Amino acid sequence: MARLGSWIKAQPEGIYVEPADAWIDPSRPKARAWVTHGHGDHARGGHGAVLATPETLAIMECRYGPQAGQAIAYDEAIRVGEVDVRFVPAGHVLGSAQIAMEYRGERIVVSGDYKRRPDPTCACFVPVPCDVFITEATFGLPVFRHPDIGSEIDRLLHRLHSDPSRCVLVGAYALGKAQRIIAEVRARGHHYPIYFHGAIERLNQLYESFGVELGELRPASGATKAEMAGHIVIAPPGALNDRWSRRLPDPVTAMASGWMRIRQRARQRNVELPLIISDHADWDELTMTIRELEPSEVWITHGREEALKHWCMMHQIKACELNLVGYEDEDD
Repeated sequence: MARLGSWIKAQPEGIYVEPADAWIDPSRPKARAWVTHGHGDHARGGHGAVLATPETLAIMECRYGPQAGQAIAYDEAIRVGEVDVRFVPAGHVLGSAQIAMEYRGERIVVSGDYKRRPDPTCACFVPVPCDVFITEATFGLPVFRHPDIGSEIDRLLHRLHSDPSRCVLVGAYALGKAQRIIAEVRARGHHYPIYFHGAIERLNQLYESFGVELGELRPASGATKAEMAGHIVIAPPGALNDRWSRRLPDPVTAMASGWMRIRQRARQRNVELPLIISDHADWDELTMTIRELEPSEVWITHGREEALKHWCMMHQIKACELNLVGYEDEDD
């Protein structure tokens, strides 16, 4: 009997699906690529043909120009070569998907990046029982247990209201995290204008084109310090301490990331208000998901692989590390 997943080949540059002659999230241009979501470490330009959700294709076109893409809706089933393929919500960012594949009676699910918390800007994760679960492990250590996002947003708003002469400058990844922060702030009743760095403008517009309501947004460029005082400003993490931020009114520097659980990371970035807000599953969510799916094997693609592998082995689940390269998580 062939071993489980013998038709999947893990290569340093990505996962190769042999009977479909396709690559999942390859780090180099390939003739046929299946892309889980639009972040740059998973979605790269230059492929011959791309299979992805409509939202992910739109994000790729926004970033890389026109794509030779085929859009696949969530839960739409298609056959590629000898493999039946479905894209299922992953809950990570707009359009993010798990890729569920069936071949000769065996089902393998590639999670891509995922989270289990509700997110007003994207579809929630849908569990798909499988024989082999290929999972990320960005926060695959027991120390990473993310708090409720509502409490973190409340901390942000409390700091904003405590000194109306200042603004709160939130560093947030331009795709997904920035829009989620805006939507979560709106959900807590904050309907004042929110200012934004120019680098996230096109992505804000793209989210809104897919029906995600972000409220009144204003570009920070051209606004005066007096206009931005008492308001939230959203910018990519790299803008927190550069010359761009000098135009702001005595900003409270915040950073929204799962890495803010580690105080040293906050100090290194001169973050005054660390917000533990992640778009990845934490330790409890990773292990809960594996329990729920009941796979025979777990393959771990990137992150803190060793700890999650050890947990699987302790629970009599066969596990291995795939050692893929090129996947970054610094600005989660």
